[in-house]
Amino acid sequence: MADKKFNWGVLGPGRIAHEFARGLQVIDDAKLYAVASSKIERAREFADQYGGAKTYNTYEALVNDPEVDGVYIATPHRFHFENAMLALNAGKPVLCEKPLTVNAGETKKLIEASKKNKVFLMEALWSRYLPMYAVVREWLDKKEIGDISLMIGTFGFNAPKEKEDRWQNPELAGGTLLDMGIYPIAISQWVMKSQPKSFVAMAHIGKTGVDELTTFSLKYENDVISQSHSSFMSNHVNDFLIYGSKGTIRIHPNFWGSTKATLITDSQELTVSRPLRAGGFEYQTEEAMRCIRAGLLESPGMSHADTLANMELMDGIRTQIGLKYPFEK
Repeated sequence: MADKKFNWGVLGPGRIAHEFARGLQVIDDAKLYAVASSKIERAREFADQYGGAKTYNTYEALVNDPEVDGVYIATPHRFHFENAMLALNAGKPVLCEKPLTVNAGETKKLIEASKKNKVFLMEALWSRYLPMYAVVREWLDKKEIGDISLMIGTFGFNAPKEKEDRWQNPELAGGTLLDMGIYPIAISQWVMKSQPKSFVAMAHIGKTGVDELTTFSLKYENDVISQSHSSFMSNHVNDFLIYGSKGTIRIHPNFWGSTKATLITDSQELTVSRPLRAGGFEYQTEEAMRCIRAGLLESPGMSHADTLANMELMDGIRTQIGLKYPFEK
């Protein structure tokens, strides 16, 4: 497989899929090969824009194309489970947009299918593979800021109040937690390399029944606390701060796709930049390709266990704030 270009198929050519396709354009040994959409015109327009060879009006047709080497799923959250299961059962490696599913029960079933079918499965949480995060990890491992005590992260913007939009639609698993809150959760877990011992969450539930503002505090071993907010109601700073006994690390806005971080200690203030080759999705795509070519079922950087842990935590937060989607049994 490494001797030819890796053929990617895209399910759901919506706005996030454009970021994925732009990332493919800077990967020499990969290309957009096929696009599937329930509206064939959308698939053709997307394929024309990014050089895709095939278009399909059903997802079944794409996952059964023998020339497709891997499937990127960019449909709304509610459909991630069924779309990923379709691909896994067809023997196609899956890179699925975050959150992998709507709840932990669905995540467990996908992980089981990945193992049973011996097919790669990865949640596309792109932040973990950005060059800037490698720098931050080095600072943490060297204990440049000493013992961590507090983390603070915000992800907020004024979102359109359109009922039909996915963000506001409970039938599509809308709201801020699954779409935005997952980022500070995932980064907190990445920093601490563990699950929190306890958590407290509050939210404002909007008229459509989704969380328009969610705030949560996670408490880890040694009483390390992570405070985060996700919001459709106001523009936030959108940085991520890690406080320690000897200093502070600031991952600059927007922290989930950042190219800049600052290390502040008593002896120095160092700001480091790591530009992206495209929009940033290229790094997680390259990691997925590396794992697939190596015959792995998961990526060490975003393992099945990490995905499941994040999903279980978000299930717990949703229970606390009283958010259950209409389609959930």
